[in-house]
Amino acid sequence: MDHGTLALLVPLFALAIPIVAIWTTHQRRVEEIRAKADVEKAGHFAAQTSQLEERVRVLERIITDRGTSLAQEIEALRADEGTSAPPKKLQ
Repeated sequence: MDHGTLALLVPLFALAIPIVAIWTTHQRRVEEIRAKADVEKAGHFAAQTSQLEERVRVLERIITDRGTSLAQEIEALRADEGTSAPPKKLQ
């Protein structure tokens, strides 16, 4: 390797170091953002899962409770949630 080639490679190598440092910092930030998004998605899915589990528990309770009529149970649940729909007459 002659002196001209070495004189060209040394500055190029010196310039490559900060470029690599900037790129790795950028990649780390991108991964942090992705990790935060994944945590938010997991929290959302956990909340949604717990809501669905609660709904299934209510439905299981309605189905297995033979002591009350289905319409009365649904109306009681609506009253618990604060949504007051007008009761429909069953025939």
